[in-house]
Amino acid sequence: MEIITNSAAETVELGKRIGALLKGGEVIALVGNLGTGKTHLIKGIAAGLGANESDAVSSPTFVLVNEYFGRDGLIHIYHIDAYRMKSVKEFQSLGFDEYCCSDSVVLVEWADKVMTAVEEFDPMMVRLEHINENQRRIVIENAPECLSGASTD
Repeated sequence: MEIITNSAAETVELGKRIGALLKGGEVIALVGNLGTGKTHLIKGIAAGLGANESDAVSSPTFVLVNEYFGRDGLIHIYHIDAYRMKSVKEFQSLGFDEYCCSDSVVLVEWADKVMTAVEEFDPMMVRLEHINENQRRIVIENAPECLSGASTD
């Protein structure tokens, strides 16, 4: 599935649609250069999963993992930033495999840096790229069936 968004707000809105359809147990691998909208999409996914508005979703570049709760605390949302990871082993030492369970949604920014670890969990792949200053091309591969209605239409 390929989607074009025309603003950060549209990227967040797409994320909300995706998040609202997730059931738990999903691993989502996000790949894209700086400024392509990975964190905006994750903000939307967290909101769609019912994360509390007071949980300001931000990229966990320095803390590495942020945890949010969705759907009245029934879904754990783990937001992992692999940008600073020096190796797959370092990434695995965060306890990545322990986050991947049926009552959680795991979102990995910069997943290309740790793909060998992430691939084991059959992730939904989300590739983001700049078209121009405002537009982004978002390509979703290996999406679960529940996402068949997630486009911006």
